[in-house]
Amino acid sequence: MASADSTGSSVSGRLRSGDLLHAGVAVALLLGVWSVGGLEVSTGKVSSIEAMNGSTVLLPCTYSSCIGIKNLYFNWQYNDNGTFFKLCEAEIPMEGVEPKVSVYHERVEFVGSSKTNNISILLWNITFEDEGQYICFARNPKEKNRNHSAVFTLRVVDQMKEVDNTLTIIIVSVLGGVIGLVIIVMVIKALVVHFLLKGDEKNKECLVSSSGNDNTENGLSGAKADNKGTPKA
Repeated sequence: MASADSTGSSVSGRLRSGDLLHAGVAVALLLGVWSVGGLEVSTGKVSSIEAMNGSTVLLPCTYSSCIGIKNLYFNWQYNDNGTFFKLCEAEIPMEGVEPKVSVYHERVEFVGSSKTNNISILLWNITFEDEGQYICFARNPKEKNRNHSAVFTLRVVDQMKEVDNTLTIIIVSVLGGVIGLVIIVMVIKALVVHFLLKGDEKNKECLVSSSGNDNTENGLSGAKADNKGTPKA
């Protein structure tokens, strides 16, 4: 009886460990799928911009989620040396439904659209005080309130730096000269080949005509010789 109990306990232990292993694998897969398809916001490939004082700039931001959204909340904030000022906020009920955006800054305009997953804003008539970091934040209740944020940096200058195009001009000039030289060489080569072919054709014509004349002369002389050799009746 003792041996039977020990065997049964070992079998049940193995079953429990197998169940735990399967459950762990299932949880890991679910977490992996959730993390891959989770909410993300992005300010694009360029996360900063340099703009002139008094101009209008676009602060870009888009969101994405493989499993979709529901009551997606987003906002824009300005980081003023550790103090955050909310610029605007809204909630998107579902995909394709435009949000009702609350704007808290007189020079901010929402220009995004839920149809393109865009939550970008415009900042009008910027000043040097507007320089700094702008945070785009979003939270998706459909993903157990998963949230994500992206930072966009704005630098304000008096005037834009002039780009020195000297090197570019030199490179373009050299490439243009090389291409032009190659074209000239190809044209000259084509002309030379053309004239050589014409010369060969003329030579062939001369050889054909001269050989024809020789054959004619040989034939006439042979005929004369034959006539002289024929005995008279």
